[in-house]
Amino acid sequence: MIDVVALGEVMLRLDPGEGRIRTTRTFQVWEGGGEYNVVRGLRRCFGLRTAVVTALADNAVGRLVEDLILQGGVDTALIRWVPDDGIGRTARNGLNFVERGHGIRGALGVSDRAHTAVSQLRKGDVDWDAVFAAGVRWFHTGGIFAGLSDTTVDVADEAMAAARRHGVTVSYDPNYRPSLWAGRGGADAAREVDLRLARHADVVVGALGLAGTRPGDVRVSADEVPDALAGVTVLLPDAKVLATTLREVPSAGVNDWSSAAWSADTGFVTGPRMPGLQVLDRIGSGDGFAAGLIHGLLDGVGLERALAYGTAHGALTMTTPGDVSMASLAEVEALIAGGSADVRR
Repeated sequence: MIDVVALGEVMLRLDPGEGRIRTTRTFQVWEGGGEYNVVRGLRRCFGLRTAVVTALADNAVGRLVEDLILQGGVDTALIRWVPDDGIGRTARNGLNFVERGHGIRGALGVSDRAHTAVSQLRKGDVDWDAVFAAGVRWFHTGGIFAGLSDTTVDVADEAMAAARRHGVTVSYDPNYRPSLWAGRGGADAAREVDLRLARHADVVVGALGLAGTRPGDVRVSADEVPDALAGVTVLLPDAKVLATTLREVPSAGVNDWSSAAWSADTGFVTGPRMPGLQVLDRIGSGDGFAAGLIHGLLDGVGLERALAYGTAHGALTMTTPGDVSMASLAEVEALIAGGSADVRR
């Protein structure tokens, strides 16, 4: 039985390490994707049984992505395999070239993901009633998947509605990517989709992405967060939890990291503050936060403790390369308890 299911694209990430994409001669490969990273963290760090609904072109690259997913312990039974035509004319697998950044040079992502197999999913392709009838407890998706194409919005809507019918808790992360919406209505179209889908969600992660009139429209300072989340509750009156990471970026290698959330039961609460956090690779940290938060909420530990799990897990995700978490539950709990970076022997 699966505890948590995610719907999203899983790409092959190519990482030049300390170098630059435009000058490197070697890449290290990882798998990654905003929605997938959440269930991968829930499986490897928190021990939950997870699966991903996605689609891959059936060629050697797709099978490499599958192998990486299997190494992460995420169930692959719900992957939809699309026949390969030899050159990716009809369907292909997504690639994501990512520089980690250093000092004054920020991280850089160059995605190559148009016309991928998963972007061609359509309403009716997945039997969601069968997926959720098997005892799934939580379903997660987000704005990255929804932004892949005009059809993926409908797939996400269909999946979230089916999860609600089956009594499954639903989470959504707006996770706006301007490149996905260029030429397709931009930020205004993304906002319309986010509001359509987030209304199905019990828990909205990255809820500050819905503040203002469009994604990225406002920059919210720490003292403005309570009012900003209150504004989101007006847009999403049925949401049970709104959560967000809080990040200041003095440099690519040093971030001030924290979190905040709102629920009808608790009101506004804040997570642990981690100023001056040393960062190796920030990509995937928000997904790490979501995984820790979901773990805490599923365990019923209360919103403040769930925020602590999310904040600590997201922080540890930034200490290792690649999109995905390499943290253990013991490390997360030690960090929450105020653990140090001393050598352990």
